[in-house]
Amino acid sequence: MIEDNSGFELKCDHVGLKRWIDTMVRMCKPDKLEWIDGSEEQKQRLVREAATAGEVTILNQEKLPGCLYHRTSVDDVARTEELTFICTARLEDAGPTNNWMSPDEGYRRAGEIFKGSMRGRTMYVIPFSMGPIGSPFSKIGIELTDSIYVVLNMLIMTRVGKRVLDHLGSDGEFTRCLHGTADRNIHKRLILHFPQDNTIWSVGSGYGGNVLLGKKCLSLRIASYIAEKEGWMAEHMFILGIEEPDGRISYVSGAFPSACGKTNLAMLVPPEGLKEKGYRIWTVSDDIAWMRIDTDGALWATNPEVGIFGVVPGTNLKTNLNAMKTIGKNTIYTNTLLKLDGTVWWEGGDEPPPSNGVDWKGMPWKPGTTDDNGVPVFGAHPNSRFTAPLSQCPTASFRLDQPHGVQISAILFGGRRAYLTPLVYQSFDWPHGVYVGATMHSERTAAQRGKVGEIRWDPMAMIPFCGYNMADYFGHWLSVGRKLDHQPSIFHINWFRQDENGDYLWPGFGENLRVMEWILSRCRGEVEAVETPIGYVPRPEDIDMTGLELPEGAMEKLLEVDNEAWLEEFKVHKKVLDKFGDRLPEELWRQHEKFGERLNR
Repeated sequence: MIEDNSGFELKCDHVGLKRWIDTMVRMCKPDKLEWIDGSEEQKQRLVREAATAGEVTILNQEKLPGCLYHRTSVDDVARTEELTFICTARLEDAGPTNNWMSPDEGYRRAGEIFKGSMRGRTMYVIPFSMGPIGSPFSKIGIELTDSIYVVLNMLIMTRVGKRVLDHLGSDGEFTRCLHGTADRNIHKRLILHFPQDNTIWSVGSGYGGNVLLGKKCLSLRIASYIAEKEGWMAEHMFILGIEEPDGRISYVSGAFPSACGKTNLAMLVPPEGLKEKGYRIWTVSDDIAWMRIDTDGALWATNPEVGIFGVVPGTNLKTNLNAMKTIGKNTIYTNTLLKLDGTVWWEGGDEPPPSNGVDWKGMPWKPGTTDDNGVPVFGAHPNSRFTAPLSQCPTASFRLDQPHGVQISAILFGGRRAYLTPLVYQSFDWPHGVYVGATMHSERTAAQRGKVGEIRWDPMAMIPFCGYNMADYFGHWLSVGRKLDHQPSIFHINWFRQDENGDYLWPGFGENLRVMEWILSRCRGEVEAVETPIGYVPRPEDIDMTGLELPEGAMEKLLEVDNEAWLEEFKVHKKVLDKFGDRLPEELWRQHEKFGERLNR
């Protein structure tokens, strides 16, 4: 009989859940089993155990109260997309953008790695809810893991504990999430999704994006599949509320690839030039949006998470003041530099580099450190992370636990494009907006394995996260649009346009509110725009530049639509749409043809 190390009374009368746990226990062979109840007492005991085992380091509690530090394996620092699979009975149901594996092969291959992998370890049972418990949006998951680091992160990122089990009851549906660290060998690493079984298996990784199975795995890959079946949407989007002096709050959601400014925009600080207008910002989500059509025929959205798993490098008091205020306590830092005083440091922060410390690989570090080839060594990994409670953010919305979410007025697509895409443009209508999202490209960032800066096709910022055939996903977007009585307007933005010297033309950060102001004015029909082949572009005079001076000609470059360059991009669009063959919705081909006609005029 396996030892139950829970140390508290936790009743579970869900026969299917207990049977599944027993099966996983027989495969993984843990020495102990512990149910996570969400209590502070249990959490603090686990922190002490993890610190004793070297899984976490307790940071300086005077300077960073409640904060911990963790270091991953050096080859386990980002999502391993090439080892991430959608396991469906038919290849075509996974589609051309996903790695595919049959369910039988997936269970067999991962099962061989899981077999006996938890000997000498404890298996933790984490009941968690994505979305407010009992909300129409909510989905329940149970994650089994042998990592206290995972437990501590899940306690921050999701709603965890006994009340989740109480809501699940004796026969409720749940996502089966199994994670095991095994030996963290990249050659024995798999992140597998079985959408038709509502199951996730992740083995051989310790990086958050691969192992916090409520994160991308459930909230996007599995949820997108469920959403298509049930008629709602699971999107890689932030949700931002903008309150005006009269108390009116408008909410927008936006899809950007990782490390392209989602968190910064979601926690925006109004710039000095616009402060007299009295804007107030409300952060609902920095990363995930689940959206449903409500009884009023409008699109409503909620954040299924309650924490933030953000990129640290480049975060400072200028780029994201509210993030800095959020991560000063009760935060887990991963792969930053560890200072000798028990605090952390990262490149692009506010503090100068320390004279010495321990880098993200666990090696002694000081400014000017280079590798054997003379290449500078970072103290913090470019994709080092913080995990912090969203409730600590000064702009955290008072509607985080609202069961029906918030009404969405506008949807934004965006990414990093140095030269092609203007600062902002609006689609002509919903189907055209779906085409804009389906064809968007962005420069690769450190959050993805691969060459940083390489142009990557990333439709709706969902290329790594869509849990089924993306042609059907596009069709689902079109279907939702047809059902909406009040369609949000769709826009594309690009904060990263550069001049001929490689300098950014737009200052970004808080100044982005100026663009958001124009977007909301367009949603209300309060301002005109210039029609171009790609969509509606602002007139320069309609973006409030009070208190901000750009170099001469910068605004014109920011809003420029280069027809010849877009004709080349048009050819690229055809190549990516061709990937889906006959499965691509006919409406997207119509939008493509219309785009070509506009460009060739």
